[in-house]
Order: sequence, then structure tokens, then C-alpha cells
Amino acid sequence: MAKKQASTGTPATAALAAAGVPFTLHPYAHDPAAESYGLEAADVLGVDPSRVFKTLMVDIEGKLAVGIVPVSGTLDLKAIAAAMGSKKAAMADPKTAERRTGYVLGGISPLGQRQPSPTVVDESALGFHTVLVSGGRRGLDIELAPADLVRLTKARVAPIAAA
Repeated sequence: MAKKQASTGTPATAALAAAGVPFTLHPYAHDPAAESYGLEAADVLGVDPSRVFKTLMVDIEGKLAVGIVPVSGTLDLKAIAAAMGSKKAAMADPKTAERRTGYVLGGISPLGQRQPSPTVVDESALGFHTVLVSGGRRGLDIELAPADLVRLTKARVAPIAAA
């Protein structure tokens, strides 16, 4: 993978460039009518949906956390709560997620967030040489090694995806 410079313009790409992490940008034409941002990206980019990961903000007993799971499945709320040492979790309010991360829905990247939150990456990510996550705006994905994603987000790795 070639290193890209931060001039491509999102906090996520700037964070990767600053960390010296190799990554590849995958821009695509976003269709506003798409029902699923992640599945749209997988389809348009011709990538297996199990390698494309979505970034979801959850509320765990009044504290925000991030779950990163394949777009081919859903986030298991009980599993992410358990991974964070709690009993239950709920999806965070979309406006709260946007304010916390500095990104818009459908473009929330786990990287370069305005205010980082505790993060859990689904264990399936480690089964791939590279994975794709949002690059910080709709129509832009970033491909990187899952170990780099885990390291840069200071994530825990746990089985948090449901089919």
C-alpha cells in the first residue's frame, strides 16, 4: 500500500499520515439514495462486505464508545457492553455521535475523531491482511492493516458482531 499524504483532507487521513501508517484511499461516488453507506461502499468498490467495517457509536451506561463491525452484519449490543465491562448498551443518538466525532453519519471514521472514545474492533478484522473503514466523509474509504486500526484507536478486540 502506498502512503498517502494528509492533503486528501480529512482528520482521519491526517491522523494516519502523522502516525506514518501505510494506507490506501478508496474514493467513490456516493449515492444519497443508498440504504446502507457501508454496503454501498463494498458494492461500488468491489470489496467483500466482510472486509468493510462500519463505525458505530454506542452509549454504555451514560458513556460513549465506538464499535467497529463488518458492514455485512450488525453490532451485538450485549457483546460490546460486555467487552466494555458493562451489562447493556444502546445505540447513541446520531446527533451526539456527530458532535463527538466531528464527522457526519455515513462518514464517521474511527480515526481522527474530534473527541476519541473507548473503541472495540470486532475480532473478525484480524483475519484479513487489510480492512476498509470510513475515511471521514461519505464516499471515501481507507484501507489499512487491522493491527494499525487497533493500535491507532487504542481498541480492544472482541467478538462484537452479529450476523
